[in-house]
Amino acid sequence: MSLTPPRRYWLTGASSGIGAALAVELLNSGAHVALSSRTKGPLEALAHRYPGQVLVVPGDLTNSQTVREIGEHIGVVWGSLDTVILNAGTCEYVDARQFDASIVEHVVRTNLLASSYCIEAALPLLRKGHTPHLVGVASAVTYLPMPRAEAYGASKAGLRYLFESLRISLSPENIDVTVISPGFVDTPLTERNDFPMPLSWSADKAARHIFAKLDKRPLEIAFPAMFIATLWPLSKLPNRAQLIIGKRMLRSPPPHKDDL
Repeated sequence: MSLTPPRRYWLTGASSGIGAALAVELLNSGAHVALSSRTKGPLEALAHRYPGQVLVVPGDLTNSQTVREIGEHIGVVWGSLDTVILNAGTCEYVDARQFDASIVEHVVRTNLLASSYCIEAALPLLRKGHTPHLVGVASAVTYLPMPRAEAYGASKAGLRYLFESLRISLSPENIDVTVISPGFVDTPLTERNDFPMPLSWSADKAARHIFAKLDKRPLEIAFPAMFIATLWPLSKLPNRAQLIIGKRMLRSPPPHKDDL
């Protein structure tokens, strides 16, 4: 009687926040996980804590050559991947009074282009894997335009469209695609926000929720439910009504942060 081999994951943005918590959930399940982030220390700590289960593949994912090398390394060591979870990202807020296009460029490169590099590297490995699953972390911010979120929202909206289009294109190959849309989660990326974060979850709670849902391969994992239930109807309002809501959210000055 043969035993089912452990599922093999590639998880990006694994050094902090949701990514670090999700890495623990996956590893506790017995999975083997390739962990990526720019910060190597937390990845090595997990490799020490879970001997034989972790493949440390650090690097700057905005560098397409680095990502290509990570994919090649995973291919040499494992030969295939079963699930890829693209979680790495950043957030910087825009001040429209002093609009800086370099902020948009940086956020789009980190959240959207880096994900596309990872998809390019991952798809050949997923095609060799068992019941392949491609997962991307977008954001609930894509449901409704928010002040100062021009760069972040645009990057995550682009990511959502990329994954939803790929879902159709990859369906003949039986590669499932899931989009994750978190509301507010307490992470190093959000800790400096200068505005209320209603119904926010801890990173551990978010990771447990994502892990519990992944097996069913839903089209989308959106949470917290109460937050989404409030936001979704607002997203269906006429543009003028959304403008009125957005004006009420205006604050200054915008915070600045970067995490991957």
